[in-house]
Amino acid sequence: MDPIIIAGPCAAESKEQLFSTAEQLGKQFLNSEIKLSYFRAGVWKARSNPNAFKGVGEVALPWLDELSTIYKIPVCVEIAKPKHIEQCLKNNIRAVWIGSRTVVNPFVVQELAEAAQGSDITIMIKNPLIPDFKLWTGAIERFLNSGVNNVMAIHRGFSDNNEKIYRNNPLWELAIDFKVKYPEIPLICDPSHIAGKVRYIEKIAQIALNYGFNGLMIETHCCPAQALSDAEQQITPQRLKSLLSSLVFKSQTTEPGEEELRVKRNLIEGIDAQIAELLAKRMSIVDEIAVIKRKYNLPLVQPQQWQKAINSYHEVVLKDENFLQFIEKFLELLHQQSLERQKKLMN
Repeated sequence: MDPIIIAGPCAAESKEQLFSTAEQLGKQFLNSEIKLSYFRAGVWKARSNPNAFKGVGEVALPWLDELSTIYKIPVCVEIAKPKHIEQCLKNNIRAVWIGSRTVVNPFVVQELAEAAQGSDITIMIKNPLIPDFKLWTGAIERFLNSGVNNVMAIHRGFSDNNEKIYRNNPLWELAIDFKVKYPEIPLICDPSHIAGKVRYIEKIAQIALNYGFNGLMIETHCCPAQALSDAEQQITPQRLKSLLSSLVFKSQTTEPGEEELRVKRNLIEGIDAQIAELLAKRMSIVDEIAVIKRKYNLPLVQPQQWQKAINSYHEVVLKDENFLQFIEKFLELLHQQSLERQKKLMN
């Protein structure tokens, strides 16, 4: 199965902006092996800040209908109310996504599921803002129970005040859990919202593909610098083409044994990338600790604190003798590296 690629601006700002973006995308992917699956645009934007740009609303739907006809690409928009589904269907829009702020409310999700009942609309459900797996799967189940056959999931990360690098914490383990629970439902990664900054998008996209995600949703704007919302995480159509060309898309074999191996290997690749990232974060915090120790003239080695770290590992690791021996060696190396880094910064 070809990867699902969704591209388009964060928000519908004007007809000119939408058509300019679509035209540039069309030129970039005209003879490309990679095909665009949907053109996205936020018509109704649920914003945390009431003063932020919220999209132009229903007036953009006829523009998108015309755009879809001219450029021969399906369009999708975000919805948050049952009447949005009705308005989309009236304008021949057959694909929508439900945003993370909406998914946290089961009452609203149920109303949307009932409004979609009996239609041929494709529903894409983003993970909720908070890392509540049951909220996400519950939203999926509500649409499945309403007889909606075309359901997809979008992983866009979770709000986390402790996340220092990305806009949203990816928490890949929840995405893995979703893929295990619903292997038949396409899972799409939204690296734009996880990253929050253009420079991280490619890395996050590749991690998602390594995990076996079925596609990507990447915010793409004809002129990101002039975007009225989330300008720092949108890229040009030209850069999108370059980015997608640099990614390694995993082959989707149909051989039963190979398929099982591919899924497991993809999971391991993604976990390895996550381990490397977490270790880098850990060492960054170690450096900060060294600065504090130097400032207050505290000892380099604090045995009690290190024992706490060891105990935390033993609480969660597999109860396997070989694995426990590996963990002990790993922790010894980790501690040694931490001390060496602190020594350099404290001297």
